[in-house]
Amino acid sequence: METRESPAPLSSWLRYKSVHGADPAVLSPFQDFSISMSAFARTQLLFLLLSLSSRMMLSRHIQDDDASDGLHSLLSLDQKRESEDFIFRRPLRCLDMLATEGHFTFVASKPQLACATFVIGEPSEVIAMELSDVKIDCNAGDFIKMFDGWVLKGEKFPSSEDHPLPMHQRYTDFCSSTAPGHTSRSSQNVAMIFFRIQSPDSGFTLVVKKLRNPFPCNIMSQSPEGSFTMVTPHQRRNCSFSIIYPVQIQLTQLSLEQAKSNEISPEARLRSGCSGSGDYVELLGGNGVDTSRMFPMADLCFPLNGLAQMKIGCDNSVLRLVSSGNYINRVSFQYRLLQRNQLPKATDNTLEHVCTVE
Repeated sequence: METRESPAPLSSWLRYKSVHGADPAVLSPFQDFSISMSAFARTQLLFLLLSLSSRMMLSRHIQDDDASDGLHSLLSLDQKRESEDFIFRRPLRCLDMLATEGHFTFVASKPQLACATFVIGEPSEVIAMELSDVKIDCNAGDFIKMFDGWVLKGEKFPSSEDHPLPMHQRYTDFCSSTAPGHTSRSSQNVAMIFFRIQSPDSGFTLVVKKLRNPFPCNIMSQSPEGSFTMVTPHQRRNCSFSIIYPVQIQLTQLSLEQAKSNEISPEARLRSGCSGSGDYVELLGGNGVDTSRMFPMADLCFPLNGLAQMKIGCDNSVLRLVSSGNYINRVSFQYRLLQRNQLPKATDNTLEHVCTVE
């Protein structure tokens, strides 16, 4: 597959931040914690997610460059996995990305005021996180918070409109939580923690496990190309499939039970738009991750068997299935990365203009 020209790997960017510390203007230590995604940082994140899609252990984990994390240990990792009691372990950095189960230990060598760890799984997985061996001073301003979703550029994924829980219930605060074990379970395939630790030698261990999700909803794709089917069985909810790349999306099948009924005629749908039908699919584009702030590119509320495709030249491309809960809805689609010469031409009078990729 042809790929874009890439700057320095994101692992180097993460390592730089963990060594030199994060700028408080970039990382907020409060509940509205966010990472400011400059064009450079956003490009780095895209290529990290691309690397996570590989099945090779070398690209599925961000590893230290120490001799202990050399090629030999990576090659022997599969053999170790054959043992049921084997647990993958490695240090955790101030800024990090995890795509595997295991135990990840952070020990502060100096004050770390704004740190974050992003966790991602396969589309059909949810993330279970547990804190252990925690040695921090909450009274001195240290904290560890787990979040159900991701926060990027001040925006949250999934958005408040799409997530089943209110925002305050999506945070698990170690310093104020009374839950035993200090555990958190995500509602989708992404989760994160952010923390501030000021005293050297203080730290914690993060235990990450992945659980099967029979009806995946609100998914962050690890790869810029692939295929997927979303099903909402009598659930009143919105399910988004987010791809942090400009892509071409092809709908191969769309089954909306409401569209088969006579409750809403095709003429009425055309007049009111698909949003008036209660059950529909929409394609969104934008440069953030909050679907409520993205630009609607197209919507569809008729059954489909065949190909319907669209190019979305934005940093983030989203297929969103809106369901009333009265029916079983199903959508199947394929997506592939758009190269620079394949991006839609931007004009001043189209929505694509706001999504021009620099």
